Amino acid sequence: MWIRYFVVKLTHSIATAAKSYDKGQINEKQLGDRIWKNLFQGRLTFFHHVKGEQMAPTFKSQGETLLVRSVPLPSSRCIFIGDVVVFKDPQDTAQALVRRVAALEGDELVSTDEKDEPFTLEEGQCWVVSDNEALSSKEAYDSRTFGPLPMKNIFGRAIYCSHSAVDHGHVLNSSEAMHKDTPVVAVELDLEELRKQA
Repeated sequence: MWIRYFVVKLTHSIATAAKSYDKGQINEKQLGDRIWKNLFQGRLTFFHHVKGEQMAPTFKSQGETLLVRSVPLPSSRCIFIGDVVVFKDPQDTAQALVRRVAALEGDELVSTDEKDEPFTLEEGQCWVVSDNEALSSKEAYDSRTFGPLPMKNIFGRAIYCSHSAVDHGHVLNSSEAMHKDTPVVAVELDLEELRKQA
């Protein structure tokens, strides 16, 4: 488990440093230092609080605390259909939303409205949806409202949820993501800290 965690953390450290380098935040000499710093001092996870009822019944009520795995360079190689992702609202990037990935670049989407033409998601796009089927598309506030989501807006995948002190567990994601995230949960999950965040 620790070897898998180390490999995941090394990959994450390189991706995080590369992202900073590409943005011009660090120079070539600082790149190696940033990789080592992220590897030995950084964490792969952070906490996020659920807002709204769009993800019910997956998350039973707003205010639940999620342990989220950071995704520095989101793409179809690390985000999969079925994953619950945390991303910048495309209409208000100061806000973060939680939705489930329903389709990825290259997938064709067909509307239930016969007037709408089928379309294919372009490179770097995904389609996210609310889990709450009781909500209208407007209330769900997902890709049916704001359209395809740029993958670059995604910054994390929810991997663990605390409903209460006695009710907590893994977030159901794609099998690929759950396999990749198992060592991260095993090493970085601190239930006491998760409960404090609630």
